[in-house]
Amino acid sequence: MIPFLASALMPLMRGLDAETAHGIALKALAAGLAGRDSGRDDPVLETHVLGLRFRNPIGLAAGFDKDAVAVPALMRLGFGFVEAGTVTPRPQPGNPRPRLFRLNEDAAVINRMGFNNGGLDGYVARIAALPRPLPAVFGANIGINKEGADPERDYPALYASVAPHADYVTVNVSSPNTPGLRDLQGEERLASILDAIAAIRATLPRTPPLLVKIAPDLADDALGPIVQACLTRGVAGLIVSNTTIARPAMRSAHAKEAGGLSGTPLFEPSTEVLRKVHRIARGRLVLVGVGGIATAEQAYTKIRAGASLVQVYTGFAYAGPVLPRRLADGLAALLKRDGFTSVADAVGRDS
Repeated sequence: MIPFLASALMPLMRGLDAETAHGIALKALAAGLAGRDSGRDDPVLETHVLGLRFRNPIGLAAGFDKDAVAVPALMRLGFGFVEAGTVTPRPQPGNPRPRLFRLNEDAAVINRMGFNNGGLDGYVARIAALPRPLPAVFGANIGINKEGADPERDYPALYASVAPHADYVTVNVSSPNTPGLRDLQGEERLASILDAIAAIRATLPRTPPLLVKIAPDLADDALGPIVQACLTRGVAGLIVSNTTIARPAMRSAHAKEAGGLSGTPLFEPSTEVLRKVHRIARGRLVLVGVGGIATAEQAYTKIRAGASLVQVYTGFAYAGPVLPRRLADGLAALLKRDGFTSVADAVGRDS
């Protein structure tokens, strides 16, 4: 099957419960049923950041493949990078179902999954077995369990476990669906966690770049301390942003469900936070823009707001396997239209 045909079948999946449909899609991807992207990336898209080469700046955000069961298949769809997780030290079932809701009228999703995953041991075994070299950059997203967690203990241990097999590692302190997790974004607690990770990194033979994923709901005066904590503790970049707990006006029946909102309603607020972080960081951190991207124009807006890389999730869930190539080709055209010879040339032009 080719990506176009796989995407054409997406409307049939929408007759199923959202979480059931997601599970079927992952199994189909892992089995190779979504096919392979046959397009070629325009040279204008090649991006060098974090000490890594990205064939294009279009990535898949964490949350889609929590247990790293379909990484090679996802990379074959044309993504420049794929981030798998969030993985926690121990397996956990997550929150009670239903916990994933499509808001079709708003091109959005609300989830309160709660870091459901099979735990670190299985995750590490799968990423260690990935066929190398991979066709795209691989990122590991790490988090803590709902119960029995010690962030200063757990995040360093998670980093050490995935470091031999990941191109970069993301610390998730911004999901709204694990009680108390977002409190870890506070300046003192975040600094404590990053100090603990720095200590373990100093002992490791291989130390992939460290990123931190933040929420879009942070107050403006919280952004500067987060940037400073990252800059002084070896963090290479920030992912802006996770899902939001805000509820803008929406039409869908599920609009009032609890959980994190993603998709189109998140685009503007997450992009505004991205602009603010770019102004504060002044090029000292690599920024990854995520939230509401479904078109090449939206990806380009994130780049011009300060992102060197972008990620999709909800847009991919709606559009299917054709989306990575559609975004890559469209972004290349937009960059060349405006006279840019690389993605880097466009980063932050509107911030």
